[in-house]
Amino acid sequence: MQRVPDFLFRLMILVVALFVSGLFQLTAAQDSIPSETSSPQQQNAPQVGTPQKPLGNSTEPMAGDLEKPSHTETNSPALVLGPGDEADVTVYGAPDLSGHTRVGADGNISMPLIGYIRVAGLSSSEAEAAIEAQLRQANVLNDPRVSVFVKEYTNSGISVSGEVAKPGFYSAVGPHRLFDVLQAAGGPTDKAASKVVVNHRDEADSTTFPISKDPVEMAGSNVVLRPGDTVVVPRAGIVYVLGEVTRPGGYVMNATGGITVIQIVAVAGGPTHLASAGKTKLLRRTGSGFQEQRVDLKKLLRGKTGDVTVRDEDILFVPSSAIKEALNASALVGIAATAAIYRVP
Repeated sequence: MQRVPDFLFRLMILVVALFVSGLFQLTAAQDSIPSETSSPQQQNAPQVGTPQKPLGNSTEPMAGDLEKPSHTETNSPALVLGPGDEADVTVYGAPDLSGHTRVGADGNISMPLIGYIRVAGLSSSEAEAAIEAQLRQANVLNDPRVSVFVKEYTNSGISVSGEVAKPGFYSAVGPHRLFDVLQAAGGPTDKAASKVVVNHRDEADSTTFPISKDPVEMAGSNVVLRPGDTVVVPRAGIVYVLGEVTRPGGYVMNATGGITVIQIVAVAGGPTHLASAGKTKLLRRTGSGFQEQRVDLKKLLRGKTGDVTVRDEDILFVPSSAIKEALNASALVGIAATAAIYRVP
């Protein structure tokens, strides 16, 4: 009878041992489930709703970055608003706040519900940000979206003056090169020099560019202009040859200068058969009026006397042998003012 309790005791010990062993195996199996069933991609997967930064050097925007549209500057960064500029302000979702406006003399624009906002000196994107901030500060809109489209810049243009057909102030919206602006101004006049002086707004010194027929020189001179730049086409030196020459008129001196009486008369086609070349006279403008100088053109053409250098605004008059009285200075100046203009090769 004693063997039965011993058997039961051993059986209970065996059951307890099996239970403890099974418990340890179950615990070990549960600990190994994530490492056995989860792939590396699943382990590194981001949590739902949490924006993640891209790996490497990817430049693609993330979902969180697309929530607020960026302000894209459609115009040149150098273009800023100023008094007199016209713009269309659009507040998305709020048509009552949108409309056409003009920057006042004080540099401000007026908008419904928020009053005056200073935009002078700001680019269009900066003006958009300023308006959005004012709308939030005034509790008009919680998350405003504003667009500013400048229709006309009146203070950020390019000034063109001097010897051009239509001097004035030209818009600088979009990229502009020197020859584009000169063409808009009607091109140089007949009295224009073969050069252009450009002064950039942010530079103290001006730069001179030649106007040449050579394609290489033209490409080098066709520089990019910026808002606020000034373009000046200077007047060329002009010598007037009047009277008995084949082609009387005003002759634009070339860039090298140094034109003499013989050279200018040769360009004018030489004296006619009616010319009294020995009585040619040169009128030169001075501070006290015109100074008259007698030039014996006959001796000059024969090489019997030294040549004479002419200057800007000199008037060389070759009289006619049939006219006993020579024209005075006032009459010659009047004729020169209406003379045709030619260029010295």
